[in-house]
Amino acid sequence: MDLWGYLKSTDKPKIIYGMGNGADKILSVFELYGIKAEGIFASDEFYREGKRFHDMPVLKYSDFCEKYDDFIVLISFATNLPEVRANILRIASERELYAPCVPVYGDTLFTEEYYNEHKEEIERTRELFFDELSKEIFDNIINYRLTGKLEYLFKAQTDKREPWDKLLHTQDYRSYADLGAYTGDTALEFLSFCPNAERIYAMEPDPRNYRKLSAIEDERIIKINKGAWDKAQSLEFNMGAGRGASRGSHGKTVILDFDSLDNILCGESVDYIKYDVEGSEKQALFGSRGTIEKHSPDLLVSLYHRSEDIFTLPALVSSFDPEYKLYLRRFEYIPDWDINLYAVKD
Repeated sequence: MDLWGYLKSTDKPKIIYGMGNGADKILSVFELYGIKAEGIFASDEFYREGKRFHDMPVLKYSDFCEKYDDFIVLISFATNLPEVRANILRIASERELYAPCVPVYGDTLFTEEYYNEHKEEIERTRELFFDELSKEIFDNIINYRLTGKLEYLFKAQTDKREPWDKLLHTQDYRSYADLGAYTGDTALEFLSFCPNAERIYAMEPDPRNYRKLSAIEDERIIKINKGAWDKAQSLEFNMGAGRGASRGSHGKTVILDFDSLDNILCGESVDYIKYDVEGSEKQALFGSRGTIEKHSPDLLVSLYHRSEDIFTLPALVSSFDPEYKLYLRRFEYIPDWDINLYAVKD
């Protein structure tokens, strides 16, 4: 039984911790499964008397402790802040607590039924990973998605420096394609680890982020106000409150320009490509297939935006070039964000 089946089967009150898009998604799943939320609370520093969310009063954790002898807490937001994590762990020591996995983009839930439908694909992808640590991380991510248990998240956690120190060829990198450059943070990170860097192609479609990216004064960074796609195209995207723009039908939409990395490079090589493009990783990979097959750059591909990314994108990269060694790493986050595929060659 997965988490949603368990929540439907138990009579314990279900209380949502946090507001916003994550809570919207959890409540939508509740409606789908016929599960009732008994209330919602905010951290004490965000509590405001009289505030309501989905027609429920937003209370404090202590209010529900006084009201119920026992209840289930469901985390509805994402965080990697140590103080917030500490508060979550404190609550987990007192109450039954889960962090339900709802996709960042798309509507596909990673349920027990979904797992069984894709079991063979998932098992084939598992065997593509080069080291045992990757397979352990993969197993724990799958278990987390089915159960919402934090213990699996913590088992699937690695140090953020480890890929730079042990997997990537940082001394050899001269050029870098940063697909989803955001405000330039990942470009600057690349420069800090790669002493011989000469140029960075930084693609970012969101005009708000691009303004900040453009403010970085470093002639090695070539700023491109386009998103990564499989061809040159203008697309309608949702301007959300997160890291960037995403395709979808909710919220304010704008028309943004996109292009393939192959078109941008015009046959020129790069040593390393990063794909963190808000759920468009598949299209961006196809848009750089020529570069990958011709030049074999090392790759970093985000695998957490869509439910299927964890098993479809590693298989896609391997189909482009079976000689890649594939590694899976995940950095500290609640829920299962910052999952990265590293594809490297000796």
